[in-house]
Amino acid sequence: MALWAALAVGAGLAAVVVAMLTRYRERDEEIAKILDLPFGETDVPVEIAVENRSAFIEPGVELVQGALEKMNLQGSLSANLARARIPIRPGEFVLVAAVSGILGAAVAELLTGRIVIAVVALFAMPWLCWKIVKIKVSRRSVAFERQLPDALSLIAGSLEAGHTFLRAVEMMVEESEAPLSEEFERLLSETRLGDPLMDALDRMDDRLSIPDLAWVIQALRIQQTVGGKLADLLQTLAEFMRQREEIRREVRVLTAEGRLSGNILGALPLFFMLIMQVLNPSWMTPMFQGYGPLVLGGAGLSVITGVAIIRKMARVDV
Repeated sequence: MALWAALAVGAGLAAVVVAMLTRYRERDEEIAKILDLPFGETDVPVEIAVENRSAFIEPGVELVQGALEKMNLQGSLSANLARARIPIRPGEFVLVAAVSGILGAAVAELLTGRIVIAVVALFAMPWLCWKIVKIKVSRRSVAFERQLPDALSLIAGSLEAGHTFLRAVEMMVEESEAPLSEEFERLLSETRLGDPLMDALDRMDDRLSIPDLAWVIQALRIQQTVGGKLADLLQTLAEFMRQREEIRREVRVLTAEGRLSGNILGALPLFFMLIMQVLNPSWMTPMFQGYGPLVLGGAGLSVITGVAIIRKMARVDV
């Protein structure tokens, strides 16, 4: 009963947090739609524009925001959340990660009855939240890199047809999918507000940190300086990126076994320890007495070191 009660409370708190953050995102989207409308086209409810975050959450968010600024972590965390397209502020993310760590520790304590495992869960859950952000950033970057050659070909074709560069980008956005269409749509919005094209491109490069995009921006800068046919330049870059992507995929196929082996070997010890702790707690009792925690710590450190070495050997930069 205690376990089910804890799970129910944890699920309820998680649902409340998700509902609040979802409402904040919907409010921001409503304001964005309103700002895009011509003046006087629609009546705007006052509560939409002046709605504030909950008085229960906002002080904690502001406190965390201030702490992140003092530690010089807010910029990096905000950049990663923007790259992952997660619509929350750094302070909100830290609070969600902290709450997940506390709930994870409580559940681990109820399931296993071991303080050591609860402490591990306390730190593992925030790390998992951060890992999810990094995975989303990586997936968006990979998807952007795969879409970029075709996008450059579309832009080059539009340029050969006589369109301007911005018009060619706009036509490409209409034909492309996310995440490439989202990033270039933001580029077009910035240029419509009067921002120079190269400045908007530099900001997109800083935001995404993708080498292929940096090459494109550098090529555009050189072309504006020395002149030349931009369509041919973009076609050459697109072909080069396609060949590079083929090599990258071949490397991933050849290193898949090593990466999979590292993940499995790293997860098996922890998985079996948790299973035995739940099914037969007395079997693991000696490992939590005397020098047992030191042995577990050394074993965990050796597993982490081995997995890191395997992943380093299987990682090939192309």
